[in-house]
Amino acid sequence: MTPPSDASQPVSDISTAYVVVPAAGEAGPMVFASPHSGQDRPADMGEAPGLSLATLRSAEDVGVDRLIAGGPSRGAPMIAGQVSRAYVDLNRGLEELDPALIDGVVGTTPTAKVAAGFGVIPRRAGDGADLYDRRLSAEEAQGRLARVHAPYHDALGALMRTAREAHGMALLIDWHSMPSRAAMTGSGRAHRGADIVLGDRHGSSCRGATMRRVRAMFEGQGWRVALNTPYAGGYATERWGRPEEGFQAIQVELNRALYLDEATLEPSADYDRFAAGLDRVIAAMARDTWPR
Repeated sequence: MTPPSDASQPVSDISTAYVVVPAAGEAGPMVFASPHSGQDRPADMGEAPGLSLATLRSAEDVGVDRLIAGGPSRGAPMIAGQVSRAYVDLNRGLEELDPALIDGVVGTTPTAKVAAGFGVIPRRAGDGADLYDRRLSAEEAQGRLARVHAPYHDALGALMRTAREAHGMALLIDWHSMPSRAAMTGSGRAHRGADIVLGDRHGSSCRGATMRRVRAMFEGQGWRVALNTPYAGGYATERWGRPEEGFQAIQVELNRALYLDEATLEPSADYDRFAAGLDRVIAAMARDTWPR
């Protein structure tokens, strides 16, 4: 795992908003995405002084791109964001601008996420701390979206359309991680202590048979799986969850406590065991024939 960077030394510009690892050999219908594994913080972020590295990285899906790196060798191209979620959240829509942070945002009713400070340009870090002691101009916000959000989603769209053209359908697996405290939320015994949360926008973003197969693959490793609570899927799942058009999407949330020391953001003693189990799931996904 790449060691954390020094919080006092952000990158000077955005040289790469994302990376794509193509499939080795013939690409299949799956596309893997890790939008929140990036940690680059451009120099123009202008965050509040004194924020710790732990705060700035608290919403980051640390190491998820590494955990799913077996996808391309099994025919699933992978796209991974390179810029910190604290700068731009790639799993939010362009319209999810926060009027409490950005000047000139009028005429919209903030969603619950935006109102809580977690819009497409977050006002708060994952641990709840305020990221800024200033307001952002509309031009500043739109510049970030043009340099980071748009290129990432253009590239993801190209991968999805290529997969559908070749196979008659495309399946996005949008990979994320969740803090262990989030895995304990939700109503009912089934949602307590979930190892994996699968989101399909409450049955709308993929075929029922697709979800049943994915769930069985994770449960086959002995993991406790919850559906849609507390995460039903974000912007990418909503955008690409159109089964009637040949596009399916599932969001996967991995409990960080299974592989990460959540205090230090370093791999835990269980990392290798979890990574091996996840790789078995990826291998099973690659062998499957997905319903259209």
